[in-house]
Amino acid sequence: MISDQELCKMRNHYPPLKNDLILRAARGQHTEVIPVWTMRQAGRYLPEFREIRSQNDFFTVCRTPSLACEVTLQPIRRFKLDAAIIFSDILVIPQALGMNVEMVPGKGPVFTNPLHSSESLKELDGNINVDDKLGYVYDAITLTRHKLEGKVPLIGFAGGPWTLMAYMIEGGGSPTMSKAKEWLFCYEEASHQLLHLLVNVIVEFLVGQVKAGAQIFESHAGILGPDMFDKYSLIYLQKICQNVKQKLITAKVDVVPMIVFAKGAHYSLHKLSDIGYDVVGIDWTIDPAVARNKISSEVTIQGNLDPCALYANKVELQQQIQKMIQKFGTQHYIANLGHGIYPNVKPEQLDCFVTTVHEYSKVLNDNKAKN
Repeated sequence: MISDQELCKMRNHYPPLKNDLILRAARGQHTEVIPVWTMRQAGRYLPEFREIRSQNDFFTVCRTPSLACEVTLQPIRRFKLDAAIIFSDILVIPQALGMNVEMVPGKGPVFTNPLHSSESLKELDGNINVDDKLGYVYDAITLTRHKLEGKVPLIGFAGGPWTLMAYMIEGGGSPTMSKAKEWLFCYEEASHQLLHLLVNVIVEFLVGQVKAGAQIFESHAGILGPDMFDKYSLIYLQKICQNVKQKLITAKVDVVPMIVFAKGAHYSLHKLSDIGYDVVGIDWTIDPAVARNKISSEVTIQGNLDPCALYANKVELQQQIQKMIQKFGTQHYIANLGHGIYPNVKPEQLDCFVTTVHEYSKVLNDNKAKN
């Protein structure tokens, strides 16, 4: 019998894919039902996840391929989701650059020594071998591809450069990101220097994830005003998309669909849909009809049920989901929450979400076919 350690390195001969709904939707192809997955679908709302976390530090789970694989598979065993997303964290990139990040219970990620000024950039290791530093993520991806047995595709991901920069300066989460925004005004050259460094690492990281077996990507972007978003986020997101796809072509590796999710960037949806990504994710604060109007018809939309809707009773939840689907339509669409699932949501509510998306979209597609 092949061990997990051996499977981690077997980056070929994966089991045939049985469910390609999300890949077809991302590429704008017809789907008989709407594919569905959720951000943070492997997380604290699941008792089996909490059991593993009770025995292991958060980043220990991220860095241990067998544990990362196990928690990635947990929601796939429970629900009829159409994709798995590898269990990891966007902050593995700052860690790879030499920063220390700890996950503090009740507080979230904390940087022990955040970037204080432009001089702090000298403390970063700007010449890292990404494959060596983050190879544990690749191993987890490869192992998970084998363990999935072709049930669903596997999503890889990375944080957007502005999001990572903000965490590295703020030292953790912040409602205003004011320290990071101060950099944009006071250290403009250093800000672009840091963003360029992050883009280079993110590109290598995402290409490595594809070579390890990831079949689709998601990249997060942070919140800025329109002008600042264009200058410090949009152009770098575009570089990531262009460079990842070009490197895959050069390496003769199949180019995978790419998703971009920019929470709160309603004003830039038309621009986000025009920089090369196959899918644009939206949060719950924008009406689906408005989003459809702003996003290119050639680009698939992902979203956008309010995560708090999962607290509703079953009938009301089903109504909310059906209303969302009526506005989005059943094609060029991937159903998701408008952000990650919350820790105190009951698992059966996610099951209702997934089942309703599949059943209601099938009815709509069948009715359309008859007419």
